[in-house]
Amino acid sequence: MSDLAESYAAVQRRIEDAARAAGRDPATVRLLAVSKTRTADDVATLAALGQREFAENKVQELVAKAEELAHLDLRWHLVGQLQRNKATAVVGAGAVVQSVDRVSLVERLAGVAERAGTVTEVFVQVDLGGPGGEAAARGGVAAALAPELADAVAEQSALRLRGLMAVAPRGEEPGPAFARLAALAERVRRDHPGAVELSAGMSGDLEEAVAAGATVVRVGTALFGPRPLASGAGP
Repeated sequence: MSDLAESYAAVQRRIEDAARAAGRDPATVRLLAVSKTRTADDVATLAALGQREFAENKVQELVAKAEELAHLDLRWHLVGQLQRNKATAVVGAGAVVQSVDRVSLVERLAGVAERAGTVTEVFVQVDLGGPGGEAAARGGVAAALAPELADAVAEQSALRLRGLMAVAPRGEEPGPAFARLAALAERVRRDHPGAVELSAGMSGDLEEAVAAGATVVRVGTALFGPRPLASGAGP
């Protein structure tokens, strides 16, 4: 068994064990493989093992890999910040946008998707704050404003609200932060029953995210190994 196959099996076991420990069906939690800085060959190897959903931080990397691997029929997600001028590229790639954090981006994505005659699926990214509710600077809309932004997404016929996404704040145990996210997600679902997804948890904290109700965990280093230092920290 290859190193990647072993890592893939180990991550799947972690997800299954975390789900069972939380009294959940493991099938309710999906693995999103974060392939930023990795090659298309790495993605193809993991796809051959059965992985179908992949994520990138940068639009140009997402588009390049999606085009090179179009024959594999993979589902791509953008988890990094999206600039309005790159909305056309990400919509054209058919990607799910997990990092919607402002109304202007909602409007831009909706306009591009409508002109393309498609529906783009999106998550509202929430800033979970830091210790004592301090700003965490991990990206996303302030939690108090997330329901309003979800409303703005739901008003657009060319967008489909999938749910919420967040990164655990630095300097705080992830469990309480994910619990806050889960409560916020429940509030959003009361107004938007279709927003059933909760994208939370990465290589170091997926167990806490699953315990809080995550339906998608975003894993990179636990699958592919450490990234080059120049790439910065990641999932």
